[in-house]
Amino acid sequence: MGERHRGRRPKGIKRTESGRAKSAEKRTQAVPKYRHIVYATWLGMNYLMLATAILAEALATTAMKQSEGFSRLPWTAVTVVGYCVAFYCLSLTLRTIPTGIAYAIWAGAGIVLISTAAWIFQGQKLDTPAMIGIGLIVSGVVIMNAFSDSAAH
Repeated sequence: MGERHRGRRPKGIKRTESGRAKSAEKRTQAVPKYRHIVYATWLGMNYLMLATAILAEALATTAMKQSEGFSRLPWTAVTVVGYCVAFYCLSLTLRTIPTGIAYAIWAGAGIVLISTAAWIFQGQKLDTPAMIGIGLIVSGVVIMNAFSDSAAH
């Protein structure tokens, strides 16, 4: 970018009204007429990716219990693949959703899903203080998303 072209300009480079060089490719790119719709769609996709990350992480954590210390290969494979999918989807999410908000949603939803899966599939029971604690975590995530200025809306 910092190169100076002496004499003739390379193909595709033209001067703008301000005298600065501008690529023909950039000049012809269409700007969406309804940017807010495009942004909302993109943001919705990010929340969909976050949901995918949460589900993959819950599946991987549940499979980790079934792997019995990584001694059962099929469950170990589900664990590894699940965590790879989860972290990949989370990394895509963090492009637009603030880290604190994304992690709060990730952690809160993950706790609820993993506790539910452990109750259904592994026969684990939650006592009243544990359920109250999970309820407080969910309440905190809802409050952050509904009232925080740092949440991406």
